[in-house]
Amino acid sequence: MKRKESAKVLSQECLAPGIFSMWLEAGIADEAVPGQFVSLYSRDGSRLLPRPLSLCEIGEGRIRLVYRVAGAGTEEFSALQAGDAIEILGPLGNGFPLKEAEGKRVFLIGGGIGVPPMVETAKRILGEKILVMGYRDSQMFLKEELERTGSLFVATEDGSFGTRGNVLDAVRERGLSADLIFACGPAPMLRAVKTYAGEQGIPAWISMEERMACGIGACLACVCGSKEVDGHSHVKNKRICKDGPVFLAEEVEL
Repeated sequence: MKRKESAKVLSQECLAPGIFSMWLEAGIADEAVPGQFVSLYSRDGSRLLPRPLSLCEIGEGRIRLVYRVAGAGTEEFSALQAGDAIEILGPLGNGFPLKEAEGKRVFLIGGGIGVPPMVETAKRILGEKILVMGYRDSQMFLKEELERTGSLFVATEDGSFGTRGNVLDAVRERGLSADLIFACGPAPMLRAVKTYAGEQGIPAWISMEERMACGIGACLACVCGSKEVDGHSHVKNKRICKDGPVFLAEEVEL
């Protein structure tokens, strides 16, 4: 059950240019699952809308957020220090269906700021995991955490580490295969993963990144096309914040 609370900052560090990691002491950690997100509220009254940030790790009474500074709101968050307080709402959305991974070889695919949710997801999957992560360059944040959870393969756009290209280039270059896909990243990557999954006959669950307003499904600001008629809007749309952000790839349009 989601709730709003004042969370205490435990630590904050810069992992790479523009990428920050923040641990928060938060009661919602006891209810959160991999793939969900939280909304953080600015102290600046002129910024009315919260910023959605995915959960990177979930501990006992604490959560880790790894995020990219993309505007005034996230820049404000990056200046927070241990001992500061921030209002958060969560846990929000639906997480990855971990039961689907039981007894299967699973691809965990992340791109850019879609990498952080893969850390806790990988930790919760007990079977064979193949992690394929895509970065812009050799600034590979969370690499050590990912390596501790499974076999890690990396693709970089500039070819500075691992396979030159994208995550699917790495899959093909290494001859990798799996029974199931969990993925999070920008729309072009997810579109390619969906196509690949369809060609290979592999079920794929994708976590969609999208700008959000309310974060709880009321405003319809973050919708995507779907095969089925939505019971809330009565059109072929899904609310990413409420019905997702994790969807079975074949159920949504990218």
